[in-house]
Amino acid sequence: MYTLIGRNGKPYASAAPGTLGGHRKDRIYGTLDCPGAARAIGRGGYVTQRVFFADEDTAIAAGYRPCAVCLREKYDDWKMLHGKGKR
Repeated sequence: MYTLIGRNGKPYASAAPGTLGGHRKDRIYGTLDCPGAARAIGRGGYVTQRVFFADEDTAIAAGYRPCAVCLREKYDDWKMLHGKGKR
């Protein structure tokens, strides 16, 4: 069994692993092989905040934003949508 985060932000048991990883404190989600996440894990302290999602819609519904490293285009779209980018 795997533990994933649901649309409501709460953990639940799943027979299938998640397809995306995230960081609970920073509310970021990205690919499981994200180089930014790998660097953060290498620095230490990141693993205790790591969460997993079944899909992108679930991560967004739980209040997470796309990673600026591995999901650059989606992150740029998110910035524009939330008024954090250049117009």
